[in-house]
Amino acid sequence: MEIYRGKRMTIEKKQVRLASGKDVERVVVHPGDAAAVLPVRADGCCYLLRQFRYAVGEYILEAPAGTMRAGERPEETARRELIEETGLQAETFIDRGFILTSPGFTDERIFLFEAHGLSPSCLYQKDEDEDIELLKVQLADLPDMIHDGRISDAKTIALAYRCFSR
Repeated sequence: MEIYRGKRMTIEKKQVRLASGKDVERVVVHPGDAAAVLPVRADGCCYLLRQFRYAVGEYILEAPAGTMRAGERPEETARRELIEETGLQAETFIDRGFILTSPGFTDERIFLFEAHGLSPSCLYQKDEDEDIELLKVQLADLPDMIHDGRISDAKTIALAYRCFSR
């Protein structure tokens, strides 16, 4: 049974049968899938966003990301969000898989991409409803930034790991 429908998500309540045979009630959030991209420069730097997130009431460092539009493929979303949030376009996108954000209550998947061959995009128009600052960060600094908590965003941590932990 659908209990909420908004612009970005729906929430439903379901009766489900566990493997044990017990019937229980579950609430599932369906926010739609998303894509995140780590824009990597040839000089050993990458770009992150410093963005205010109202849900947690603070600025966080994160990779550019956004929700997929109807009919959009994950790489198309990554390309669009890179331009919308950074003003950059990329020649090459490397697929780094996907993550499940919180499978205990949501079916959201975030598809992860690494982008190279960056250049300014003529399509860039900053959204007025986003409070974003673009930061250049040394790739070599990402592990320390994750370890000491400067980067606490889960998708960004997973993306950094998928891109550079070989």
